[in-house]
Amino acid sequence: MLCVLDTGINPAKKNMELDKKLLDELTDTPILHLYDWEGPSATYGYFISPEKHLDLVAVEQQGLSLARRPTGGGIVFHIWDYAFSFLMPSSNPYFSMNPLENYKFVNQIVLEVMKDFFSLEDSVAMIQRSVDEMGQDCQNFCMAKPTQYDVVYKGAKIAGAAQRKTKQGYLHQGTISLCSPQENLLREVLLSKKDVLGAMNMYSFCPLGQMNEKKKLEEVRASIRKSIVQVFIRKLFF
Repeated sequence: MLCVLDTGINPAKKNMELDKKLLDELTDTPILHLYDWEGPSATYGYFISPEKHLDLVAVEQQGLSLARRPTGGGIVFHIWDYAFSFLMPSSNPYFSMNPLENYKFVNQIVLEVMKDFFSLEDSVAMIQRSVDEMGQDCQNFCMAKPTQYDVVYKGAKIAGAAQRKTKQGYLHQGTISLCSPQENLLREVLLSKKDVLGAMNMYSFCPLGQMNEKKKLEEVRASIRKSIVQVFIRKLFF
């Protein structure tokens, strides 16, 4: 059985609190947590200090809501992506003590969804090793550096993720790149503007390009959401 839990639109902090609560209370049922953001948002890994990488005054001026994730990883902007969370109990046969195997399990599902949805060619794959950084701060931004088992297409990153493992199981927080980063916003809020912006433009796969039509983006997100549910169910139970 898979529990598909849609908690709707919430502030970034609430979405992250819900993920942590789900992990703390995880039993024997895998959970696919679906949610949306109340306005432009960004999350950052548990060990990240956002003030070292972002101009917090500019973040506030831009109306960008920040929240710490219960997982690791870098900063993710939830404006031009599709985000989801998956929780796997340690009692499930698909659970592995090897974190990379757990990344691989979830990202294989993302790979299948994206390949089918955007009719991508066979060059969609999970990379086997992390790429070199374009700048010192790039390691602190999810879409600025592909890492092992990220989903890539022609060298560009389709999906990134961060995980946290406890005795109950693991929480996988995923992000799927859909649109080109909004350069004007990034130039305002990034402290390392040149390196990070250049790396994000180079390494982010953006199938929708410069998508400015909110309604169309929401339609694509809804379709991807439906596909993710279907593929998770098939992967877990068939």
